[in-house]
This record gives sequence, C-alpha cells and structure tokens, in this order.
Amino acid sequence: MDVESPEMCCAPLTAAALSEAQAAELAGAFKALADPARLRLFSMVASIPDGEACACDLVEPVGRSQPTVSHHLSVLVEAGLLSREQRGKWAYFRAVPGRLAMLRSVLAPHE
Repeated sequence: MDVESPEMCCAPLTAAALSEAQAAELAGAFKALADPARLRLFSMVASIPDGEACACDLVEPVGRSQPTVSHHLSVLVEAGLLSREQRGKWAYFRAVPGRLAMLRSVLAPHE
C-alpha cells in the first residue's frame, strides 16, 4: 500500500464526501489499528526511542505467540503503518510517520 500525503488521499472527513477508493484506503488503515493487539504493537514500535523494534522483542510484552505477533505486524505493514527490514532471520519494524499523519489529518475538524 502506498503511503500518501494528506493532500493526495483525503481532505478531513467533514470537508467533503470520500470517493470509494479513498474510503477503501482509509478503512484498511483504520481496520489494521482496530485490533487491540495491533494497536498495542503499533504504539510499542512508534514509541521506541531509536525508532525501530525487532520482532523478537515484541513477543513477550504482548503475551502472544511469535507467529501471532508476526501476523499482526504483517497486517500493519500491509496497511502502510509500519515498514519492515529483514536482517538475517530477524525482522525490524519502524512506524511510517507520513501514514499516521495522514490518518490524523483526515480526522481533524474541517475549518
């Protein structure tokens, strides 16, 4: 999924009706964040001071199995909320700031 700037995707929801494509784009991102485990994983990755987290360090804090954590991280990557870099057998994740900014701007009140 491409990360788009707020101007390229959508105006605030209260400014104009969304097109079908815009609605599908936003729904995918919000759906990814609607799961408590994914929302928690996203917040953990986004709040790490050095900006990235190894998947191996995320299993214990969320109390889920490694395959479950990997699945949730993959959903967040597909939604464009996290980026993934493979280093040997470990995957490292970073939050995509532009994607989160886009979602935030869509929810902002129209002035």
